[in-house]
Amino acid sequence: MNTTTPDESGSGMTDEDWFSLGKSDAWAGKPKTPPQQDVEAASMYELGYSEGKIEHPPTQTPLAQH
Repeated sequence: MNTTTPDESGSGMTDEDWFSLGKSDAWAGKPKTPPQQDVEAASMYELGYSEGKIEHPPTQTPLAQH
């Protein structure tokens, strides 16, 4: 996978950008909104969103287990 290739939608965002946006949206609790024009960009967004739902954002610390 080449993460520096711009997507086909003409937005100027790379695959990595779409992945990061999806992850950020998940961390922020926003609804999932992948791009409609580009299947590859939508796939990267979905992947990032799914990972973001699993991981904690870097500004959030997990609660200590007692």
